[in-house]
Amino acid sequence: MADFSSVLSPREGDIHVIAAARHIVKALGANKNLDDDLRKILSQLDSHLSAMTVLTTESRGTGFREVEEQLKYAEEKIRGWESNQSLLWDSDEFDPLEAAEFLKAIDEIQALIGGLRSLSVNGNGKQKELLNRADSNLQMAMSRLEKEIIHILVKHKQYFQPKNMSFRSCVLDVFYDESFVSVEDITSEEALQRNSSGKESDEYIFDLVHPQVIPHLKSIANVMFGVNYDQEFCQAFVSVRRDALEEYLVILKVEKFSIEDVLKMEWSSLNYEIQKWVRAMNIIIRYLASEKQLCDQILGDYGFVNPLCFVEISKGSLAHLLNFGEAIAMGTHEPEKLFRILDMYEVVADNLLDIDALFSEEAGTAVRLEFHELLRSLGDSGRATFLKLGNAIAANASTRPFLGGGIHPLTKYVMNYIKTLTMYCNTLNVLLKDQEAADPNPVVGPENGHGVSSITHCQMACHFRSITATLESNLDSKSKLYKDGVLQHIFLMNNFHYMVRKVKSGELRLFFGDEWIKEHIVKYKQQAMSYERATWNSVLSFLKDGDSPGLCSASKAIKGFTIAFEEVYKNQTGWSIPDPELREDLQISASQKVIHAYRSFMGRKSSSISEKYIRHSPDDLQNYILDLFNGSPRILQSSCKK
Repeated sequence: MADFSSVLSPREGDIHVIAAARHIVKALGANKNLDDDLRKILSQLDSHLSAMTVLTTESRGTGFREVEEQLKYAEEKIRGWESNQSLLWDSDEFDPLEAAEFLKAIDEIQALIGGLRSLSVNGNGKQKELLNRADSNLQMAMSRLEKEIIHILVKHKQYFQPKNMSFRSCVLDVFYDESFVSVEDITSEEALQRNSSGKESDEYIFDLVHPQVIPHLKSIANVMFGVNYDQEFCQAFVSVRRDALEEYLVILKVEKFSIEDVLKMEWSSLNYEIQKWVRAMNIIIRYLASEKQLCDQILGDYGFVNPLCFVEISKGSLAHLLNFGEAIAMGTHEPEKLFRILDMYEVVADNLLDIDALFSEEAGTAVRLEFHELLRSLGDSGRATFLKLGNAIAANASTRPFLGGGIHPLTKYVMNYIKTLTMYCNTLNVLLKDQEAADPNPVVGPENGHGVSSITHCQMACHFRSITATLESNLDSKSKLYKDGVLQHIFLMNNFHYMVRKVKSGELRLFFGDEWIKEHIVKYKQQAMSYERATWNSVLSFLKDGDSPGLCSASKAIKGFTIAFEEVYKNQTGWSIPDPELREDLQISASQKVIHAYRSFMGRKSSSISEKYIRHSPDDLQNYILDLFNGSPRILQSSCKK
């Protein structure tokens, strides 16, 4: 013990200086207006000064007795609480004084450890014994605090509840098959919702842990960081918060798929998973803003540790979302996937600034880069899928004609497809800015009446007109599959009319322009005229022949007319004109020609025609014409006429 005293040889005034310092600290601590952080600092300083007093006394030769007594006092407090199975920060039994005493005991032990280690007494057995005891108690206290952290975070967790959030998503799925059902009449609120922004006007931050326990967590952090147990604190904190984020993904029904799983998935299932992914991506970025706030509240005073913990909490769950997105971008480029790919591209693009802000520190560099790479990959995939559409339309071959000459499923598919694409116009203009389209009908000069010439000249307008030109070429090829040349005209008339109606009825008008509409109205009307000439000219020729003297009798003319009309009836009742107005126009036009010619002929030749050859009256013929183009083949039954 003599050697111990001789090493330190303190000045006599040291004890008085330390005592004066403790007096000042205690006086400052008595101020009721101090905030919690400053009061904590003063308490820690008092503990250190107390340890210095003891160690200074020991250095004068009185031994380690007072150090051991002080350690024993702190040890009893720590071991006493350790034997108690209840948690100090349990909300039902929480005693702030007990918690403060526990943290103070830890400060005292740490101060003693620091003081003992500062003594230059190599090989002193008592010193080592006291250090080992102090370290053991400190580890015990730290283990207890880890449990307290987990308990507080779990028990006081609050579930993220996004408020009044809307999500941009394509509400119409456009598929092509022979039984395609048009979505032309679906203009519900859902379609309008897609054009609304998925972002809140004000960033919505939610408390993921009840605010009343934040000071407790900060107090524990201050103590654990102060005794170099920062890694243990961060491990406990990150573990609980990472589990909470993964649990939230489960609530959002986001499943964890490998890239291989995604690439093998059937489209119907994949389509559903993409929609969940888009919604989850929007919500998770907002969730992470709240998570960042929590990290800032607890770890904001610890420099790089804060962003590092936030990244550790986030990266596992974000990796699942990123992997799914990359798998979609790697997949094949079927046209039906385009809308979902664009949904994914837009949700990443919309949130990219927020992602950059959340992971702005060096610790988040990898996360930022991965999202930027995902955006690029989805953009490449969307561009390739769109550009493949024209080739897919051109390659769509048929081996047999479409029944009844109605609107071909390909026509419905393409027109509804590009109608839906108008919702993504801005995105597609960005993705296709370097891709030229062969526009067969360029818009020249300003548009009339709409003031939208800039839209008709935009990138997407050129692509849309190119796509419909490819469709028209394909329809022309399909029309040649009909053996009946008259039905070719009905088929082209139906499909051209459908295209015009789709363009006129909504947003597509802004892209195609009035000039395109006028040109295609002429196209379907020309087909209607060709139909009338090919059908009714030959039928009515019998009545003209009946007016020519010496060629045939009036009775023979009526007989030929009747047979020809009944053949038209049998064939053309099975043909289809789905649009009621177009069907009615053609029926009226045919009726005017046929009934007028028939009634006029009967008036002139009534005395020359045998009663047995008159099978239909003009009124009957008019009713029969109303049966045409309804898609139900009929055979005209003969009837006796007056």
